[in-house]
Amino acid sequence: MDNMNFMEKMEKLLEGQTVVWRKLGDVVSIVTAPTKVKKNKYNNTGKIPIIDQGIKFIAGYTDENLEPVRSGKYIVFGDHSEHIKYVDFPFIQGADGLKILKTKSDNTKYIYYAFQNFYQKELNYKRHWSSAKETPIPLPPLPVQEEIVRILDSFTELTAELTAELTARKKQYSYYRDFLLRFEEGDVEWKALGDPSIGKFIRGSGLQKKDFTEDGVGCIHYGQIYTHYGTYANTTKSFVSEEFAKKARMAKHGDLVIATTGENDEELCKAVVWLGDKDVAVSSDACYYTHNLEPRYVAYFFQTESFHKQKRPFITGTKVRRVNADKLAKIKIPIPPLEKQKEIVEILDKFDALTNSISEGLPHEIELREKQYEYYREMLLTFR
Repeated sequence: MDNMNFMEKMEKLLEGQTVVWRKLGDVVSIVTAPTKVKKNKYNNTGKIPIIDQGIKFIAGYTDENLEPVRSGKYIVFGDHSEHIKYVDFPFIQGADGLKILKTKSDNTKYIYYAFQNFYQKELNYKRHWSSAKETPIPLPPLPVQEEIVRILDSFTELTAELTAELTARKKQYSYYRDFLLRFEEGDVEWKALGDPSIGKFIRGSGLQKKDFTEDGVGCIHYGQIYTHYGTYANTTKSFVSEEFAKKARMAKHGDLVIATTGENDEELCKAVVWLGDKDVAVSSDACYYTHNLEPRYVAYFFQTESFHKQKRPFITGTKVRRVNADKLAKIKIPIPPLEKQKEIVEILDKFDALTNSISEGLPHEIELREKQYEYYREMLLTFR
C-alpha cells in the first residue's frame, strides 16, 4: 500500500477541519450484561458464543436459556487480559472482569481502533477500567473516521482469511498425524512408556520464576511449554545460575519435557523435545522423559488422540488439572522400527512448520500481516 496516497487523502479530508481529543470514558457508556454463565457450562458447540477474558476471546458456547447481550456494536475490554475486541453479534458474558462499552458516536469501529492504538497497558498492571477510561481518543470528522475504518478493516479481513486457512490446515494436520501414528495391536509392538526397555519419567525440581537469571544454564519452566515452545527446541527462553543448576534435575539432548500441570485437559501434558547440546534444568509441575526412541516421534505421539484417550483417566484436580508422572508411565506407545519412526517424523515436520512455525508457514504470514496492520493503524491515527 502507498503511504503517500494514504496521507494525502487524509490531509485532503482534514483540510479546514479540526481533530478533537476526548477521554474514552467520555465517549462510551458501560452496558451491563443481563446474564453470566459459569465456566463449567462452557461447551464447544451451541447457539450463543461466550465471551471471556482468558486466553481465548470466545471461550465457548452455550444453548442454555440465558438472555444474551443483544446484537449491536460494542467494544469489549478485559480488566485482567489484553483483550480489546469489537463485537457485533449477540453473546453471553462469561467473566465479571469484562467491560462492555457502547459508544455515543456514530462510528463504534473507529473508537475501537483508536482505543486499541492509544491505550497503554503498562500504565496499570491490572489494566482496570479506572486507567483505561482515561485513554485519550482523537475524534476527526466522520468522513475521516470512516476512511480509516475502511483501510484498517481491509487488513483485519486479510488476517481473518489467513487465520481461517490456518485453522483448516491444523485440522488436516491433526487428522494426518493421527493417521500416521494409528497402528493396530499386532501391526507393531505397543509398550508402556515407562517400560524399562524404552524409557523412564523423572520429575522436575523446584524452579520458580524468581530463580531466572539473565544468562547461565538453560531452563524450561512448565508454563513456558504452553506459551513459548513448539514440538521441539534447541534454545531456552530462560536461564538459571550454574550454582542453581548443580542442584536441579536436568534433561539432556533428546529428552521430552512435559508439563504435568495445566488449566484444561486438552493441553495438559503438552511436551517439547529438548534438542540442544547442553543439559537444561526442568521445573516442578513438569517432568522429563528419557528414552531410546526417535525423540520427535515420541513428541508427535503425545499430540495424538490415542495419547489423549489414555491420558484422560489419569487426570486429577478441579481448577488446576494434573497428571502424575507415574501414571504417564502406564500409557502405551506404538513402536515401529526406528527407520519408520524417522520417516513419520520427516512428514510431520513439514506439516508442523506450516501450521505452527513463527519463522515460516502460515503463522509467520499472519504475524507479518498483524505487524503491517499495527503500523498502518498507528500512522493513520497520528493527528498530533
